[in-house]
Amino acid sequence: MIQHSQAESPIQSCYPNHVGMGFWKTWFSSSESVATNKTTAFDEYGRGDKGNSSAGSDSIVFSTERDIDLYELEELCDAVGWSRRPLRKVKKAIEHSFLVASMWQVRGNKRRLIGFARATSDHAFNATIWDVVVHPDFQGQGLGKALMKYVLKKLRSEEISNVTLFADPHVVDFYRTMGFMPDPEGIKGMFWYPQ
Repeated sequence: MIQHSQAESPIQSCYPNHVGMGFWKTWFSSSESVATNKTTAFDEYGRGDKGNSSAGSDSIVFSTERDIDLYELEELCDAVGWSRRPLRKVKKAIEHSFLVASMWQVRGNKRRLIGFARATSDHAFNATIWDVVVHPDFQGQGLGKALMKYVLKKLRSEEISNVTLFADPHVVDFYRTMGFMPDPEGIKGMFWYPQ
C-alpha cells in the first residue's frame, strides 16, 4: 500500500498527541483547497506546447461523470494489458465509488476515453485510489500525472486527508514523484483472500 503525502505544502498532524498515529497526516490546506464545481463535471486540461502535432485541433478534458461506456473502458484496460473483469462488477464498482475520474481526448464533436481512475472513501478521512489507467498512445506526455493531480484535487476539495493506493512494482517510482510513499512509518498493507 502506498500513502500520499504532500511535499509542496506544510504537513500538519491531524492527531498531534496521539501515540502511533503519525502516519495520519493531513495534506489538505486552506490555501490550496479547491471547491468542487457542482455545475459542470468537465474540466479542460491545458497541455501548452506538449502533446502531439494535432494538439491544436484536439483537447484533453477531465470528467467526474459516472455515465461511462463500459465497453469503451474495457477497451482502454485491454490496451494496457489488464485482465478482463466482469462488466457487471465493473459497473457496480463505479456506482459505489466515492469519485470517478475520466480523461478524454476531444476532437471536434467526438471524444475518446484515454484515461480513468476511481476512488473509494469513508467520506471523512480516508480514500483509496483504484484502477488508474492511461492509454499507451497518451503515456509519456504528462497525462498520467495530470489525471492523478485531478483526482487528488477532487479528493482534497472534499477534505479527504489520507489517500492510499495500490501499485504494481513498475509504477511505484511514478507515484513517488506525486508524493506517495510506501509503508509510511512502517505501516503495512495487509490482504485477505478467500481460500
